Amino acid sequence: MRLSELSGKEIVDVKKAERLGILGQTDLEINEQTGQIQALIIPTGKWYQLRKSGGEIRVPWKYIKKIGTDMIIIDFPESEYEDA
Repeated sequence: MRLSELSGKEIVDVKKAERLGILGQTDLEINEQTGQIQALIIPTGKWYQLRKSGGEIRVPWKYIKKIGTDMIIIDFPESEYEDA
């Protein structure tokens, strides 16, 4: 799957049954040597004018359970919800 095919998909946490964001509004952590995605960095705050307020959540790739046509399903332990 190409990176361009991931863009625009909703990220949904299966345990909390809530939408965390849309890929494209998130950052990716990529291994520079292999080019593999290591984690999604999802902002938890709001955008006010041109400034972001709030933190972010780092979701390691191992917690991504399914990538569908419209969304990415993650199974992320609540204990790991910390600001990156």
